Amino acid sequence: MIFSYKELKNQGLDNYKINKKLENKELYKIEIGLYSDTEKYNQLEYVVKKYPNSIFTSESAFFYLGLTDYIPSKYFLATKHNAKKIENDKIEQIFMANHFFETGKTEMNYNNVNINIYNKERMLIELVRNKNSIAFDYYKEIISNYREITDEIDMSLLAEYLEKFTNGKNIFEIIHREVF
Repeated sequence: MIFSYKELKNQGLDNYKINKKLENKELYKIEIGLYSDTEKYNQLEYVVKKYPNSIFTSESAFFYLGLTDYIPSKYFLATKHNAKKIENDKIEQIFMANHFFETGKTEMNYNNVNINIYNKERMLIELVRNKNSIAFDYYKEIISNYREITDEIDMSLLAEYLEKFTNGKNIFEIIHREVF
């Protein structure tokens, strides 16, 4: 498990106790402010701890939600448009407008790691919004998988989300034509 410095402090560990645990190999330092109780740690858990104000989106979300079997080569994280740039080669940062950044945010457990991720309704909107920048075969695979789970899509939630987008009506027409 990965712990932030603040979490260790909240557990009653001061700097002396943290250093003792490091010496005794009960704790391993990943980087400044992040520690693990095992020498090898879960990369996904690291990303979640390192960037707690981000939300999994795009290829990562489609994979974690089971809408594709394509394993992304990077972690795709949405952040607010005014967030600090993430300097990490393994992360693709997608800046979102603040007024709809939280729209569709949910938490799920993936391989024993709790992650912030956009739900299926929000990701359907994102899929259609970004249709022209997505490979055709990849787009078709995900649309096909959405067709198989239409009964799981909350239409009232989808409609509520679409109101926040300037071209929501056009997006809805495409979703209706291609999925339902």
